[in-house]
Amino acid sequence: MLPQFETRFKKLGFDQLSPIQAAVYEPLKAGESVLGLAPTGSGKTLGFVIPVLERLTPGAGIQAMIIAPSQELAMQLTNVTRSFATLAGLKVTSITGGANVKRQLEQLKKHPDVVIGTPGRILNLLEDRKLKGHQLKTVIIDEADDLLAGETFDAVRSILQEAPADVQLGFFSATETAILSELEKWFSQPVTRVDVRDIDDTQGEVRHGALEVSNLKKVAMLGKLATVKQFKALVFFNHIGDLQQTKSWLMHNHVPAAALTANQRQTERQKALTDFRLGRVKYLLSTDVAARGLDIAKLPAVVNYNLPASEITYTHRVGRTGRMGEPGQVVNFGNEHDLRDLKRLLRETDYDLVPVYYQDHKLVTQFKENPSNRASSTAAPRLVQRGQAVPEGEPELKGQPRSVAPMQPRIQPVETKKKHKKNKHSKRKGMRHKRTEE
Repeated sequence: MLPQFETRFKKLGFDQLSPIQAAVYEPLKAGESVLGLAPTGSGKTLGFVIPVLERLTPGAGIQAMIIAPSQELAMQLTNVTRSFATLAGLKVTSITGGANVKRQLEQLKKHPDVVIGTPGRILNLLEDRKLKGHQLKTVIIDEADDLLAGETFDAVRSILQEAPADVQLGFFSATETAILSELEKWFSQPVTRVDVRDIDDTQGEVRHGALEVSNLKKVAMLGKLATVKQFKALVFFNHIGDLQQTKSWLMHNHVPAAALTANQRQTERQKALTDFRLGRVKYLLSTDVAARGLDIAKLPAVVNYNLPASEITYTHRVGRTGRMGEPGQVVNFGNEHDLRDLKRLLRETDYDLVPVYYQDHKLVTQFKENPSNRASSTAAPRLVQRGQAVPEGEPELKGQPRSVAPMQPRIQPVETKKKHKKNKHSKRKGMRHKRTEE
């Protein structure tokens, strides 16, 4: 590792390379194509950034490209890469969808050495000949299990067709899908497989809780969890409609929250992330599309407002907390049926779902009943006269008034008044007299 990189690495608080960083360093620096599999939050980004940068020559054109599935992850990668690249005199430019194209073209005119972006925008600029890939030495596909699926798979392959045939490839992911075992077939070159998932111990202790709550009461429960001391969470939704409704309820009830969705402008998304990182809001409400791969330092909790439909989605969601040795909490919302299905979904994993409850502004694993309420279910209520205090320790019925002994009625003489009958024709009596006089 270059001395300046090593100094920067230690300033970030790292004493030694993580398993994935140590395993891929030499192969990447030697120009080999690599598939790196490691748990979320294990340092994969620095694992490929440092060796790739050490292969580049400042001012020699675009030599490295990093492709990310979302704007947020692309910007995150840009910040990390740039902090090391500047130490070696290298320039880094970000190219993402949703951002100003003219501004990005101006940045490309400054001849960057590294380009980081989303597949759609990169491919568009390559097809328009505004971006050239003939000098590329390395292409990194981050979150490869996601990018090599659906439409983005075709986009990635089209991008690589603009690169030299012998370009070095790096695929990195926390979960493995079928396509990752067929890389040589699809990309026509050998790929060294590095899997440290079984030996990596960089992740902190993460507790996985199952909180039983009906669909109609989920938003209210989210409001209650906001009162838990130092509770702050990234909240995942399956549908944008549920997300928007939840945000409206939280804001109406004075619970600070921000949204991170794919249909927002980049400035709005960046502001939401910044507010959450700085603690200005309690909740960051997001979908899987927007939040995949995000690194939020010391994130206390993740809430699955809507439960994920796959084991891979669950792994990536919960991987936002408990990163780099920090503790974390996962809270899964659902009714009895939903939580039973989730346990069945995760039965082949190491995730241990434990029932959790909200009580007295805390998340607890055992619900403690009030002693007075428990006693009232077996003891008969004491009869007391009206106004008499109940002796200390005596049980009372929960939610009901104290039983009161009947009082003897007071017998008092009742005065009878003679009722005067009103003549119902009295109001017209004058009229009859008038007619008589006529």
